[in-house]
Amino acid sequence: MKAVFECCCCGHCCHGESTVSLTPGEQAAMARFLGMETGAFLAAYCVERPGRVEMRVVDGHCVFYGDDGLCRVHPVKPSHCRRWPLHPSILGDRGAWEAIRADCPGFDPDATYEEVCEQVRREAGG
Repeated sequence: MKAVFECCCCGHCCHGESTVSLTPGEQAAMARFLGMETGAFLAAYCVERPGRVEMRVVDGHCVFYGDDGLCRVHPVKPSHCRRWPLHPSILGDRGAWEAIRADCPGFDPDATYEEVCEQVRREAGG
């Protein structure tokens, strides 16, 4: 089956006024990667919201969006970032697919909704 998405490292998904939540395991992994204690990592790079911890937004983009346009924590980036834009919200919601596709240039312009759903299912392991 053809690939319907290939990341072109454009950084579109790193921009916006919100970011992704981090699990405690992701927090610890990112802190280790940066050579920091978890508490110092949280103070420097995260914000607490009710019921979750998120990466900070700085100047309209994720705090880890580098000056070179690449993710500074790519090897340990959170699961939400790893799976984006092939997010399960696409399944059963063509509107979500259209909104995501409109913002992400990494999709094959000839890809059908059904092909994208198949790739989401494959990458999710089922």
